[in-house]
Amino acid sequence: MDPRDVIIKPWITEQSTDQMEENKYTFVVAKDANKTQIKDAVQKLFGVKVKQVNTMNMKGKPKRLGIYQGKTPSWKKAIITLTDDSKAIDLFE
Repeated sequence: MDPRDVIIKPWITEQSTDQMEENKYTFVVAKDANKTQIKDAVQKLFGVKVKQVNTMNMKGKPKRLGIYQGKTPSWKKAIITLTDDSKAIDLFE
């Protein structure tokens, strides 16, 4: 897989911003990507050394608009931990 197909976008929340101080970065990734593919993609795209990858499948939430019911799509989230000697990823360019 192409690294740009694996990493979809960074996930910026208050909690994920606080984790950046600990060299942990959160990304939305492709649902069929495994930890090895995610690690390789981050290393190629950002030029950093990855120590650990934690993934979780996020279930879509039910939503409704008037009488119409549906749900948001399910997605996969990855928390990337960088090594101590690795440079930081600049997400706010």
